[in-house]
Amino acid sequence: MIQPIRIVLADDHAHAREAMRDIIELDPSFEIVGEAVNGDEAIQLAEQYMPDLILMDIRMPQVDGLEATKVIKERFPYVKIVMVTVSGDITHLFEAIKRGAQGYLLKNLSPASWHEYLRAVAIDEAPMSREVAVRLLQEFTLAKTNVPEKSPLTLREKEILECVARGRSNKEISEELDISEHTVKNHLKNILHKLHLDNRVQLMRYAYEKGWLQA
Repeated sequence: MIQPIRIVLADDHAHAREAMRDIIELDPSFEIVGEAVNGDEAIQLAEQYMPDLILMDIRMPQVDGLEATKVIKERFPYVKIVMVTVSGDITHLFEAIKRGAQGYLLKNLSPASWHEYLRAVAIDEAPMSREVAVRLLQEFTLAKTNVPEKSPLTLREKEILECVARGRSNKEISEELDISEHTVKNHLKNILHKLHLDNRVQLMRYAYEKGWLQA
């Protein structure tokens, strides 16, 4: 039997945690192992339960979601963190992604959308939104003044990287490049292995920092 994806909920509002719990428990492939009311508790539960995923609110007392994300990713880099928010404003979400978060969910999305997205995050297949990708590109283009480093990637791998930068999913990449989705997955695994990275968000940041992607 496939093990469920173990999740910690972190939100200071009881009704918000209850709403997330109701959505998560609709799908038996997820299991909630702990709930935190602030960032400090989220850090403690990350160490105690070693979850696969943490759903993190941004604004919490004592230690907020941004700082908790930074600490957790430094201590437990394998733990995936998804920010949960009521707003489509990506200013804070972008900061969270820079600190290691894998993505974000809007609280008003349908349960089916939550389940699909969280499964994709858990297996490193969730595409980065185009808006976040553009912000990353702008951030590193402005900060970078040195000559781009030579890429170790093959031509096909570079094509796939460019598709990832445009926020394409594996299915969309397979259709655009006329290759199977399985081939796309294997190419991405190979790219991550070559660069000693763990997921698509790390890949995007690394590629922008090295100057491999241009505006």
